[in-house]
Parts: sequence; structure tokens; C-alpha cells
Amino acid sequence: MERWNPLMEIFVKSPSPEGEASQWMLQQSSSLFAAFLALLLGAPLSPSVSSHSCMWIQTLPNVVQTRILSFLAIESHRLCPRLLHQLASNILGTGYLLDFWVERAARNLLSIVSAGADSSTSCSLQLEEEFHAIPHWLENMVTYDSLLPWLPPEFHSQNSLVSVSNKGEEVRPLGHFGNYEEEKEAEEHSNLSTGSAGIESEHDSALVPEIQFKATELKSRLLELESAAKSVPLAEEIRQLCTCAGENSFVVLGFVEPWEAEDEIISVLLTHLVDGTEEFPWSAHVLASSVLPKFLILQSPAPRILSTATINYCKSHQRAAVDGFLLPLVLRKEGLNSAICDIIARIIKECLHPAHVSAFCQRLLCNKKEVERFLCLPCHRSLISDELVWTEALFTLFQSILNQNIYLTQDSVDRIAYVLDEMADKFSKSLKFSNFLLSLVRKCGPSIYSHKFLLKNVAERTDTFITKSVLSKLNTL
Repeated sequence: MERWNPLMEIFVKSPSPEGEASQWMLQQSSSLFAAFLALLLGAPLSPSVSSHSCMWIQTLPNVVQTRILSFLAIESHRLCPRLLHQLASNILGTGYLLDFWVERAARNLLSIVSAGADSSTSCSLQLEEEFHAIPHWLENMVTYDSLLPWLPPEFHSQNSLVSVSNKGEEVRPLGHFGNYEEEKEAEEHSNLSTGSAGIESEHDSALVPEIQFKATELKSRLLELESAAKSVPLAEEIRQLCTCAGENSFVVLGFVEPWEAEDEIISVLLTHLVDGTEEFPWSAHVLASSVLPKFLILQSPAPRILSTATINYCKSHQRAAVDGFLLPLVLRKEGLNSAICDIIARIIKECLHPAHVSAFCQRLLCNKKEVERFLCLPCHRSLISDELVWTEALFTLFQSILNQNIYLTQDSVDRIAYVLDEMADKFSKSLKFSNFLLSLVRKCGPSIYSHKFLLKNVAERTDTFITKSVLSKLNTL
């Protein structure tokens, strides 16, 4: 047990335990990942705790359990999915009330590993087979001792099996071991959730005239509402109509235009359009068609009732919050302003787990194809860019993320360093730019060491009272 003491110290004390834990394990031995998982699944070390109803991980404090589960989710590609599935299922299957963050982390791990499959034994065995399987295009070449040795094993969730570019091209990720039927199912799912303008052209012709007429009628009734109380039955009618439309539900919402309603009515719609059993992508469709358009044109602080309703909704639907709100909003064509920055910062702080924020930043900064897979209606696509538009408010947003001690991956830090170099002249007199630069140096010291001289050059091109502090901090690295 003593060999795990340094690792447990990381989980207890580190502000970014996932990254430090991975680094510590890789420095020791890659085989430690499997050994650590076996330890977590094992019986409690204390004889006073029944080994029949409890695993060793469940004897740890809630905050440590949460951090370990987040770490396992990030490093899931190194571990057997069947054992990860068993660990998460056992935690969620306990009879007593789980801590909120432990439950959320366990559900996140379960969704990553099972990718939407049920928790039956046959599913677990299938996951284990896929984990150890050889891609079909390599089956005839297994006699070679070292074939493509530089390629690391990767785990891809069902939602990333097939990407569809804006040109309609199909992109299949290297390393996926699933069959063709699974890929087609994922492709159909991605077609429902793509942010391209193709949604309208693909599905308008398939929308039954009766449904289109009913949607237009609901739009008129929605705009004529005089009180929020009367919007509850109307929300139920909208939800039933979208259910009848099936995969065209997003198109129906485009005809209803819920974003044109008053803020108080929108807050009621958010509560009643989605019940506890409906998940992504419907929950994201509701967010993208009611709240997102309001914030895309926001110039002043959001009304309290709208911001409160949005935050409460995002707390219950984290994935929808990312794909149907945060991602398209950050990519706003005019760039972020302070009002939009405030609501995004609050949602990131109050609704998302630090590991999810880290993944969101990595996706935003480094994965262009994933960035393109946001949700919005075709009529709002012109308000959204394909790339980040760097403004003072965007630097403030990333500073807020760093101040929450969010761990940024190395490729995210690399991208930020090059962006700072590109933008230094444009923001040379900006205090917000210099403040972000100082936060980056303070919070990501080890990760920016290879960019020390580049960032020093950036700091020397700024002209604010913070410049000396940045240079001083860089000199101590």
C-alpha cells in the first residue's frame, strides 16, 4: 500500500490531480494503471468494513472519490472498459445516498465506457472484446512484429465514431474497432446534432404539412401569451408535436421560434419542454432554440430571470450546455463581449466539473472538427464563426478558467502560447490581455516552460503596469 501514498497525496492536495496523477504513473510504469484500478475494485483494507457491500474506493472521502473517477474517465483508453464499467456501476448501485459530485463523476465514467449501451453482462463482455480486438484492416498483417508502433491505443465514444465535415465528407477516426452498423447509427445521430445549415435543407421536405401548420400556429399562440402561467400547457403541446416529428423535432422548434418569446416565458419553457427522462440531443435542441439566440445578440447584462433559468437548466444538462450553448456562444462571429463572458464564466463555474471544463478548452483550442460539431438552427448560423475570435472578453474568460485551477492539457497551453504571440501587438496596451498572460505564467508554470522565451517576447511587446510582473515571473521559471 505504501507505493500508492504519493499518488493519494496528489488526489488529496493537487489543484490539478488528473494531469499530475497521469504524469506520476507514466514516470513509474504504464502497468500501474491496471494495478491501481484493481486496488480501487478490491475489498476495503479495514476488516471493520464489509467487503461484500463496499469497494476500497468507497472508503475514501467524497472529494477524493470524485477526483479519482475523473482521472479514470480521462485515462479510460489505458484501462479495460469492462472493469471501468463494473466500478462505475457498483458505485451508482449503492443503496445509500451518493454525494452529488461522486454520482456525477461515476455517471460520466459510465457513459464514456459504455457509450450508451446498457449495463448487462453481454454488453460488458462486448466492451472487453473491443478493447483487445485488432482492427479488421490489420488482421492480415499481424505477423509483423512492429506495425505502426507510434500509434497509441485510443478509445472513442460512440458519439465520435463518425464525424461529418461542413462539406458533407465522412471522416472515420483511426483506431475505432466497432462494426459498420454501429458507425451508421452514430452517423445518423451526428446528422441530428450537426451545426451546419444542412439541417433545414435535409428535413424541411420531410416535415409533414400538418406538423408544419401546427408549429406555425403554436408560434402565433406563443407570441400572443400575456402571462407565463399560460405557457405551461403550450410547452406541453410543443413537446408533443416535436415527439410526433421524431428526428425532425429541431426543425419544428425552428418553426415555433421560442427565442422570440418574453424572458419569463422562456424560463417556463426550459422547465417544461424537457422532463427527467429526456436526454441529449433533445435537451440541447431546447437550449439552442430558446436561449442561445437571445445571448448571441446580447449587448448588456442578461436579465436575472433569463440567466437564472439558463444556469439551472445547464446544471441538469451538462452535455447540452456545452454543445447547445457554450460552444456556439464562444464562437460568436463578433467575438465575446463582457456581458456574454459573464454568463459563460458562471455556467463553467457552477455547472461543469473541472475535468469537463478542461476537455471543453481542449476541444475549443485544439480540435477544429469537434468545434464545428455544435448545435444551432440554420437561421442563426450566420451569427457564429468557424474559429475563435479573440477579444479582451475571451482572454478574461480564459483567465477566469485558470483562476478556478482548471487543468489545461499541454496541447491547449501550446495553442494559447502561439495565440498570445499572434495577438501581442494588437493587445499591447490591454490590461485584460496582460492579466491573462500573468495568470497563465502563474498557473501553468511547468506546461509553459518550453514557451518561456516566446512568452517573454510577448510580455516585452506589451506596455502596461503588469508587464514587469510577467517578466519577473518568467525569469523565475
